[in-house]
Amino acid sequence: MVVFYFLLIRPQRKRQQEAAQMQNSLTPGARVMTTTGLFGTVVAVENEDVVLEVAPGIETRWVKAAIGRVVTPGEPVADEPQADDVSDAVKTDVETDKDGTTGTASERNDGQDTTKS
Repeated sequence: MVVFYFLLIRPQRKRQQEAAQMQNSLTPGARVMTTTGLFGTVVAVENEDVVLEVAPGIETRWVKAAIGRVVTPGEPVADEPQADDVSDAVKTDVETDKDGTTGTASERNDGQDTTKS
């Protein structure tokens, strides 16, 4: 029972306390990510609610418990591809024909109809 407490219960309680402390310390202007992955900027904090601005002029109301983490300004977002990744993907996806036209292989079918009757 003691091992179970130190391996499972104690670390979980510590994580819950840290999350509650982070959620209670939110201030306007903080950049946050919700538990569902939505990024926004805290506009106002009211009791158990947080108002997030997700786009210029678009504000939504969330429960504090829905805030997953505070995003620091220099921290790269995991879901956004880096500039090098995007340029490499574009280079490999777009091909050039002999006549100089560009497009993906699925866009270029050499004038043949691929639909079946």
